[in-house]
Amino acid sequence: MFMSEYTHSIDAKGRVIVPVKFRESLGDEFVVTQGLDGCLFVFPNEEWNIFEEKLKSLPMSNKDARKFVRFFLAGAAVVEMDKQGRILIPPVLRGFAGLEKDVVVVGVGNRVEIWDKSRWDESTTFSDMDEIAEHMSEFGLII
Repeated sequence: MFMSEYTHSIDAKGRVIVPVKFRESLGDEFVVTQGLDGCLFVFPNEEWNIFEEKLKSLPMSNKDARKFVRFFLAGAAVVEMDKQGRILIPPVLRGFAGLEKDVVVVGVGNRVEIWDKSRWDESTTFSDMDEIAEHMSEFGLII
């Protein structure tokens, strides 16, 4: 399970360091794609395969389902970690997430998210967590 938050810089070539604690679980090659909330999702191959199967099961006759599948698959890229523990994020994905200098790499269970630091700071105030926690029982999570 991925967890914790790390701040790094993206270099001029578009490379970002993968936190040491994430490297073994991700392996040498894994998938980066557009994520929700303006970040990038990073999946180890095993988790990507599970997610991909769920996408395949969506009905092609449903317009929202087709759009949802396109969103995740069109920008997806298989990336490899170099010997310094960096990955090269393709330009289209850097543009989507607004990655220019400072980035936040966050472990969120079965995946990692990569955020532009300013977008992360704006999106994650967590000031409404009490209200959100009340609604999590609808999904079977009771604290």
